[in-house]
Amino acid sequence: MSAGFAERYRRAVDTRGRLCAGIDPHAALLEAWGLPVSVDGLRRFAETCTEALGPVAAVIKPQVAFFEAFGSAGLAVLEDTIAGCRDAGALVLADAKRGDIGSTMAAYTRAWLDDASPLCADAVTASPYLGFESLRPAYDVAHRTGRAVFVLARTSNPEGAQLQTATTGAGRSVAQMIVDAAAAENADGAATAGVVVGATREHGLDLAALNGPILAPGLGAQGATADALPAVFADADPRWLLPASSRGVLRAGPDAAALRAACEQTIAEVESALQS
Repeated sequence: MSAGFAERYRRAVDTRGRLCAGIDPHAALLEAWGLPVSVDGLRRFAETCTEALGPVAAVIKPQVAFFEAFGSAGLAVLEDTIAGCRDAGALVLADAKRGDIGSTMAAYTRAWLDDASPLCADAVTASPYLGFESLRPAYDVAHRTGRAVFVLARTSNPEGAQLQTATTGAGRSVAQMIVDAAAAENADGAATAGVVVGATREHGLDLAALNGPILAPGLGAQGATADALPAVFADADPRWLLPASSRGVLRAGPDAAALRAACEQTIAEVESALQS
Protein backbone atom coordinates (compact mmCIF):
# COMPACT_ATOMS: atom_id res chain seq x y z
CA MET A 1 0.00 0.00 0.00
CA SER A 2 1.68 3.18 -1.23
CA ALA A 3 0.19 5.73 1.19
CA GLY A 4 -0.16 5.62 4.96
CA PHE A 5 -3.51 5.83 6.72
CA ALA A 6 -3.22 9.52 7.59
CA GLU A 7 -2.64 10.46 3.96
CA ARG A 8 -5.41 8.24 2.62
CA TYR A 9 -7.85 9.42 5.27
CA ARG A 10 -7.12 13.09 4.55
CA ARG A 11 -7.51 12.51 0.83
CA ALA A 12 -10.82 10.71 1.31
CA VAL A 13 -12.45 13.31 3.56
CA ASP A 14 -11.06 16.24 1.57
CA THR A 15 -12.60 14.76 -1.57
CA ARG A 16 -15.82 13.29 -0.21
CA GLY A 17 -16.52 15.09 3.06
CA ARG A 18 -16.51 13.97 6.68
CA LEU A 19 -18.92 11.09 7.10
CA CYS A 20 -18.68 7.44 8.01
CA ALA A 21 -21.68 5.65 6.54
CA GLY A 22 -22.65 2.48 8.33
CA ILE A 23 -23.90 -0.74 6.78
CA ASP A 24 -25.99 -2.39 9.50
CA PRO A 25 -28.11 -5.18 8.01
CA HIS A 26 -30.08 -6.08 11.12
CA ALA A 27 -33.25 -8.09 10.75
CA ALA A 28 -35.70 -5.22 11.25
CA LEU A 29 -34.00 -3.17 8.55
CA LEU A 30 -33.97 -6.07 6.08
CA GLU A 31 -37.70 -6.46 6.67
CA ALA A 32 -38.26 -2.70 6.30
CA TRP A 33 -36.57 -2.93 2.91
CA GLY A 34 -38.87 -5.79 1.92
CA LEU A 35 -36.05 -8.32 2.04
CA PRO A 36 -36.02 -11.77 3.62
CA VAL A 37 -33.98 -12.27 6.79
CA SER A 38 -31.67 -14.68 5.03
CA VAL A 39 -28.32 -14.76 3.28
CA ASP A 40 -30.07 -13.75 0.05
CA GLY A 41 -31.63 -10.74 1.77
CA LEU A 42 -28.30 -9.88 3.35
CA ARG A 43 -26.53 -9.99 -0.02
CA ARG A 44 -29.14 -7.85 -1.76
CA PHE A 45 -28.99 -5.32 1.09
CA ALA A 46 -25.19 -5.18 1.06
CA GLU A 47 -25.00 -4.89 -2.72
CA THR A 48 -27.44 -1.96 -2.69
CA CYS A 49 -25.42 -0.23 0.04
CA THR A 50 -22.17 -0.82 -1.85
CA GLU A 51 -23.66 0.59 -5.06
CA ALA A 52 -25.16 3.62 -3.31
CA LEU A 53 -22.57 4.51 -0.69
CA GLY A 54 -19.28 3.25 -2.09
CA PRO A 55 -18.81 6.08 -4.60
CA VAL A 56 -19.78 8.94 -2.24
CA ALA A 57 -18.86 8.20 1.41
CA ALA A 58 -15.30 8.79 2.59
CA VAL A 59 -15.51 5.88 5.04
CA ILE A 60 -17.93 2.97 5.14
CA LYS A 61 -18.40 0.96 8.32
CA PRO A 62 -19.96 -2.49 7.96
CA GLN A 63 -21.16 -3.82 11.31
CA VAL A 64 -19.53 -7.23 11.37
CA ALA A 65 -21.98 -8.85 13.81
CA PHE A 66 -24.89 -8.65 11.40
CA PHE A 67 -22.89 -10.56 8.79
CA GLU A 68 -21.50 -13.08 11.28
CA ALA A 69 -25.07 -13.94 12.28
CA PHE A 70 -25.42 -15.81 8.98
CA GLY A 71 -22.27 -17.87 9.50
CA SER A 72 -19.75 -18.52 6.75
CA ALA A 73 -22.18 -17.41 4.03
CA GLY A 74 -22.63 -14.09 5.80
CA LEU A 75 -18.87 -13.61 6.07
CA ALA A 76 -18.60 -14.27 2.34
CA VAL A 77 -21.05 -11.40 1.78
CA LEU A 78 -18.93 -9.24 4.08
CA GLU A 79 -15.79 -10.05 2.09
CA ASP A 80 -17.54 -8.92 -1.11
CA THR A 81 -18.86 -5.79 0.61
CA ILE A 82 -15.42 -4.75 1.86
CA ALA A 83 -13.88 -5.35 -1.57
CA GLY A 84 -16.69 -3.56 -3.40
CA CYS A 85 -16.61 -0.45 -1.21
CA ARG A 86 -12.83 -0.19 -1.47
CA ASP A 87 -12.99 -0.65 -5.23
CA ALA A 88 -15.44 2.28 -5.32
CA GLY A 89 -12.88 4.49 -3.58
CA ALA A 90 -14.16 4.44 0.01
CA LEU A 91 -12.06 3.54 3.03
CA VAL A 92 -13.57 0.62 4.94
CA LEU A 93 -13.67 0.51 8.74
CA ALA A 94 -14.64 -2.97 9.88
CA ASP A 95 -16.78 -2.52 12.99
CA ALA A 96 -15.67 -5.73 14.69
CA LYS A 97 -14.78 -4.38 18.17
CA ARG A 98 -12.18 -7.06 18.70
CA GLY A 99 -9.99 -7.20 21.79
CA ASP A 100 -7.92 -9.93 23.38
CA ILE A 101 -4.33 -10.71 24.36
CA GLY A 102 -1.26 -12.29 22.86
CA SER A 103 -1.62 -14.76 20.02
CA THR A 104 -5.41 -14.36 19.96
CA MET A 105 -5.14 -10.63 19.33
CA ALA A 106 -2.52 -11.35 16.70
CA ALA A 107 -4.99 -13.68 14.96
CA TYR A 108 -7.72 -11.03 15.02
CA THR A 109 -5.19 -8.63 13.56
CA ARG A 110 -4.36 -10.99 10.70
CA ALA A 111 -8.07 -11.32 9.94
CA TRP A 112 -8.81 -7.60 9.69
CA LEU A 113 -5.54 -5.82 8.87
CA ASP A 114 -3.40 -8.28 6.91
CA ASP A 115 -3.31 -8.02 3.10
CA ALA A 116 -3.53 -11.80 2.82
CA SER A 117 -6.95 -11.92 4.49
CA PRO A 118 -10.16 -11.63 2.42
CA LEU A 119 -11.59 -9.61 5.32
CA CYS A 120 -8.77 -7.07 5.25
CA ALA A 121 -10.05 -3.50 5.69
CA ASP A 122 -8.46 -0.08 6.00
CA ALA A 123 -9.19 -0.01 9.72
CA VAL A 124 -10.91 -1.97 12.46
CA THR A 125 -12.63 -1.06 15.72
CA ALA A 126 -11.19 -2.61 18.87
CA SER A 127 -11.89 -2.67 22.60
CA PRO A 128 -8.94 -1.59 24.78
CA TYR A 129 -10.56 -2.65 28.05
CA LEU A 130 -8.14 -5.53 28.53
CA GLY A 131 -5.53 -2.79 28.57
CA PHE A 132 -4.47 -0.46 25.76
CA GLU A 133 -1.25 -2.41 25.25
CA SER A 134 -3.15 -5.67 24.83
CA LEU A 135 -3.91 -4.40 21.32
CA ARG A 136 -0.20 -4.00 20.49
CA PRO A 137 -0.28 -6.63 17.70
CA ALA A 138 -2.92 -4.56 15.91
CA TYR A 139 -1.08 -1.25 16.29
CA ASP A 140 2.15 -2.77 15.04
CA VAL A 141 0.56 -4.28 11.94
CA ALA A 142 -1.42 -1.09 11.30
CA HIS A 143 1.81 0.92 11.45
CA ARG A 144 3.49 -1.44 9.04
CA THR A 145 0.64 -1.67 6.53
CA GLY A 146 -0.69 1.89 6.63
CA ARG A 147 -3.95 1.05 8.39
CA ALA A 148 -5.62 2.14 11.63
CA VAL A 149 -7.20 0.81 14.81
CA PHE A 150 -10.14 2.74 16.29
CA VAL A 151 -10.31 2.09 20.03
CA LEU A 152 -13.42 2.55 22.14
CA ALA A 153 -12.97 5.52 24.47
CA ARG A 154 -16.28 7.16 25.47
CA THR A 155 -19.12 5.28 23.89
CA SER A 156 -22.73 6.44 23.63
CA ASN A 157 -24.34 3.48 25.42
CA PRO A 158 -25.42 4.27 29.01
CA GLU A 159 -23.81 1.08 30.34
CA GLY A 160 -20.35 2.32 29.37
CA ALA A 161 -20.34 5.30 31.69
CA GLN A 162 -19.55 3.45 34.94
CA LEU A 163 -16.28 2.12 33.58
CA GLN A 164 -15.30 4.80 31.07
CA THR A 165 -15.80 7.78 33.40
CA ALA A 166 -14.21 6.13 36.44
CA THR A 167 -11.30 8.16 37.76
CA THR A 168 -7.86 6.68 38.19
CA GLY A 169 -5.29 7.45 40.85
CA ALA A 170 -3.79 10.00 38.48
CA GLY A 171 -7.07 11.92 38.44
CA ARG A 172 -7.88 11.07 34.82
CA SER A 173 -10.90 9.14 33.63
CA VAL A 174 -10.36 5.73 32.08
CA ALA A 175 -11.59 7.13 28.76
CA GLN A 176 -9.08 9.98 28.94
CA MET A 177 -6.26 7.50 29.61
CA ILE A 178 -7.24 5.68 26.41
CA VAL A 179 -7.28 8.94 24.44
CA ASP A 180 -3.85 9.87 25.84
CA ALA A 181 -2.43 6.45 24.95
CA ALA A 182 -3.80 6.80 21.43
CA ALA A 183 -2.21 10.25 21.14
CA ALA A 184 1.15 8.77 22.14
CA GLU A 185 0.72 6.07 19.48
CA ASN A 186 0.15 8.83 16.91
CA ALA A 187 3.31 10.76 17.74
CA ASP A 188 4.84 9.72 14.42
CA GLY A 189 2.02 11.37 12.45
CA ALA A 190 0.74 8.11 10.98
CA ALA A 191 -2.70 8.37 12.67
CA THR A 192 -2.60 4.67 13.47
CA ALA A 193 -4.79 4.99 16.58
CA GLY A 194 -8.24 6.47 16.20
CA VAL A 195 -10.77 6.71 19.01
CA VAL A 196 -14.51 6.17 19.23
CA VAL A 197 -16.36 8.93 21.08
CA GLY A 198 -20.15 9.09 20.86
CA ALA A 199 -21.68 12.22 19.36
CA THR A 200 -24.82 12.00 21.45
CA ARG A 201 -23.58 13.68 24.63
CA GLU A 202 -20.92 15.91 26.17
CA HIS A 203 -18.00 13.58 26.71
CA GLY A 204 -15.64 15.60 28.92
CA LEU A 205 -12.51 14.46 27.09
CA ASP A 206 -9.45 16.44 26.02
CA LEU A 207 -9.01 15.44 22.38
CA ALA A 208 -6.77 18.31 21.28
CA ALA A 209 -3.55 16.31 21.15
CA LEU A 210 -4.91 13.12 19.58
CA ASN A 211 -3.58 13.77 16.05
CA GLY A 212 -5.77 10.98 14.74
CA PRO A 213 -9.34 10.29 13.65
CA ILE A 214 -12.31 10.51 15.99
CA LEU A 215 -15.19 8.26 15.02
CA ALA A 216 -18.31 9.94 16.37
CA PRO A 217 -21.31 7.62 15.99
CA GLY A 218 -24.86 8.67 16.70
CA LEU A 219 -26.02 10.94 13.90
CA GLY A 220 -29.66 10.44 13.02
CA ALA A 221 -31.39 7.54 14.72
CA GLN A 222 -29.47 7.90 18.00
CA GLY A 223 -30.38 11.57 18.27
CA ALA A 224 -27.14 13.42 17.50
CA THR A 225 -27.35 16.25 14.98
CA ALA A 226 -24.78 17.80 12.69
CA ASP A 227 -25.43 21.25 14.16
CA ALA A 228 -24.38 20.04 17.62
CA LEU A 229 -21.03 18.62 16.52
CA PRO A 230 -18.98 21.84 16.94
CA ALA A 231 -20.10 22.16 20.57
CA VAL A 232 -19.73 18.48 21.49
CA PHE A 233 -16.24 18.34 19.95
CA ALA A 234 -15.15 21.91 20.63
CA ASP A 235 -11.58 21.00 21.61
CA ALA A 236 -11.02 18.48 18.80
CA ASP A 237 -9.29 19.21 15.52
CA PRO A 238 -12.28 19.26 13.13
CA ARG A 239 -10.13 17.86 10.33
CA TRP A 240 -9.99 14.58 12.25
CA LEU A 241 -13.66 14.43 13.26
CA LEU A 242 -15.54 11.62 11.50
CA PRO A 243 -19.26 11.67 12.35
CA ALA A 244 -21.05 8.40 11.65
CA SER A 245 -24.58 7.60 10.61
CA SER A 246 -26.04 4.17 9.98
CA ARG A 247 -29.81 3.91 10.38
CA GLY A 248 -30.19 7.65 9.73
CA VAL A 249 -29.02 7.06 6.17
CA LEU A 250 -30.15 3.46 5.67
CA ARG A 251 -33.80 4.22 6.35
CA ALA A 252 -33.85 5.91 2.92
CA GLY A 253 -33.50 2.50 1.24
CA PRO A 254 -34.11 0.20 -0.52
CA ASP A 255 -33.87 2.45 -3.56
CA ALA A 256 -30.14 2.95 -4.27
CA ALA A 257 -30.60 6.47 -5.65
CA ALA A 258 -32.56 7.56 -2.57
CA LEU A 259 -29.96 5.95 -0.33
CA ARG A 260 -27.15 7.80 -2.06
CA ALA A 261 -29.09 11.07 -1.86
CA ALA A 262 -29.60 10.60 1.89
CA CYS A 263 -25.87 10.01 2.32
CA GLU A 264 -25.00 13.10 0.27
CA GLN A 265 -27.47 15.20 2.26
CA THR A 266 -25.94 14.05 5.55
CA ILE A 267 -22.45 14.85 4.25
CA ALA A 268 -23.61 18.33 3.27
CA GLU A 269 -25.12 18.93 6.73
CA VAL A 270 -21.93 17.79 8.47
CA GLU A 271 -19.67 19.89 6.27
CA SER A 272 -21.87 22.96 6.73
CA ALA A 273 -21.84 22.54 10.52
CA LEU A 274 -18.11 21.97 10.80
CA GLN A 275 -17.13 24.78 8.45
CA SER A 276 -19.38 27.42 10.02
